[in-house]
Amino acid sequence: MSLPLPTRRDEAWRYADLDAVARLWPLAAPESITVPAGGSFSRAIVQDAGGVHQIEMHLGKGARAALHILNIGGDYGRIELNVTLNEGADFTLGAAQIGSDAQTLEIITNVTHAEPGATSRQVVRSVLGGHATGTYLGKVAVARGAQQTDSEQSVKAMLLDRTATANAKPELEIFADDVKCAHGCAIGELDPMSLFYLQSRGLTPPAAKTLLLQAFVASVFEGADEEEALQDAALQKLGELV
Repeated sequence: MSLPLPTRRDEAWRYADLDAVARLWPLAAPESITVPAGGSFSRAIVQDAGGVHQIEMHLGKGARAALHILNIGGDYGRIELNVTLNEGADFTLGAAQIGSDAQTLEIITNVTHAEPGATSRQVVRSVLGGHATGTYLGKVAVARGAQQTDSEQSVKAMLLDRTATANAKPELEIFADDVKCAHGCAIGELDPMSLFYLQSRGLTPPAAKTLLLQAFVASVFEGADEEEALQDAALQKLGELV
């Protein structure tokens, strides 16, 4: 029996293109990834064709996992991550979404620190032009007894046109008292003084914008197995925006 279609009352789907979701419904079963105790896992994901990609990930004791995501394709592209961390596990997410025209792009994360001593880092950057909409909804839940949790979310979005929209909601739900959890969120535009400086050094306006935007998203791919390929794909998409 398939699940009912989501509505705007469902927080995780509040900003989604529900008409596009209806065309994709019912969704395929989520991909399941288990990293055993002491193991390691890494993957680069380029979403360049649209659709909904759901991943359920479980990290055993002392396991490490890193995901690097570039969300750029289709009229509607959504990536959902549900990650559970056992004792001493470590999870890293570096993600960028770059949207133009009337694209709707979403990254939704739920990271649960189920046991003590786990760490998680999420860095998400969005660049949006035209009438594009980019959304990041990220929840970090710290269970009772999950002491010495260390978690951080860094979320920034760059709007190239006033008609573009960025939605961001980093969220913490903490039921332990010995933790270090932080999140930061900023939405803005390109710095005109930086653009002026680069143009005064001989760069054309599009080249100056591209360079600044490339620097804005570059950090999310650091350490990725396919870092160069991710950077190249991001640069190509940025070139379409400027």
